[in-house]
Amino acid sequence: MLLQLLDVARMVGVALAFYFGYQIGFAEGYDPVAQLHFMTPIIILAIAGISGLEGLLFGKKAAEAKGYEVGSNYQRQSAFALLSYALVAGIVYCADWGIKAELTILFAFLFFFLCSSINHGVDAIRRKNYKWQNINRPFITLLLIAGLIYPVIKALQGL
Repeated sequence: MLLQLLDVARMVGVALAFYFGYQIGFAEGYDPVAQLHFMTPIIILAIAGISGLEGLLFGKKAAEAKGYEVGSNYQRQSAFALLSYALVAGIVYCADWGIKAELTILFAFLFFFLCSSINHGVDAIRRKNYKWQNINRPFITLLLIAGLIYPVIKALQGL
């Protein structure tokens, strides 16, 4: 039940980031930098922060939900990697290092998430691991990237 609540918290966090981010971005003309400045830390904290804590605090249950081996050192390592993305996103935001730093942590996070989604997809095909927690990752990743393409391209054009 707790893992399902964490899933809901991730989805709600990302949905709120997109909803308010797009409102901010289109408030006066279009400002992709303001939009991404709001969205980036929330998306990364919602996904990487919650997933990292889930992996460290509820690793056994999280692995079972995904159909993965339990107690792997790589699971702990992945949780620390996710928490590092969340921490750096928070530092970049609070220190106001600007859009280049925000895009850097966003791209690093998205690359990790894309590789993770490929890993989940391959696992679904090779091991026939069709658990919801495993097969949803490729689709969620594609939706996340699709929602970020426009503001990222517009922000890069403005540099």
